[in-house]
Amino acid sequence: MPAICPMKVFVYHSPELVPAETVADCAIAVDVLRATTTIATALAAGAEAVQVFSDLDQLLATSEVWPADHRILVGERGGKIVPGFDMGNSPFDCTPERVKDCRLFMSTTNGTRSLERIQGAKTVLAGALVNRAAVVNYVHALNPETVWIVASGWEGSYSLEDTACAGAIAHSLLVATGTAAAEFAGNDETLAAIALYRAYQDDLLPLLHQASHGQRLLNLNCQADLKYCAQTDLLDVLPLQQEMGVLTSH
Repeated sequence: MPAICPMKVFVYHSPELVPAETVADCAIAVDVLRATTTIATALAAGAEAVQVFSDLDQLLATSEVWPADHRILVGERGGKIVPGFDMGNSPFDCTPERVKDCRLFMSTTNGTRSLERIQGAKTVLAGALVNRAAVVNYVHALNPETVWIVASGWEGSYSLEDTACAGAIAHSLLVATGTAAAEFAGNDETLAAIALYRAYQDDLLPLLHQASHGQRLLNLNCQADLKYCAQTDLLDVLPLQQEMGVLTSH
């Protein structure tokens, strides 16, 4: 019987840091505040799919062919709704009454760029704190050789909350696989993310409040969003890419 290769997990702090010359077996985009949290919430509320774009014009052109009563335009820049769009990037907009059986055409400042950057991976997932367990259980069962956890950051820079979430996912996978940390971690960022999560696992909401993007959202009166996004394992939903750029609930 051939030996089973241990899972190697790599954490990248922004999509710009993802290697261009290779493709992961499994890649997980993380944008706690708020894109991947909103995607998970929308699919849990019955949305047909979420289709992601970095470019607003491409989003508008693609959405035009979808039936008007089954499409929702989700646009966010700098934490605010894009003028002319139906929704911003708040998970509280994703009620079953609003999104059930609809496709969300979504573009955000950071999170959708991460999803576009990894869309060539064999398996593409959207992860957040709210669906951490669903992501971990799926990846553990899949047992891919290489896993990328890609934080969305903020316009190319580091973000505290995404690294903590990457650490939450990596920590749970480390425990589930029973692998030694030195064998499990593909880069130092993975070990650092795990350490950050372990330090703050009981204080995630205060961590989000301290984060620079958390501060931006607090200035936009989004306190409830931060409280929601800080919850762990709230939703048993797995946003999985079924076709390029299109995520559905697995």
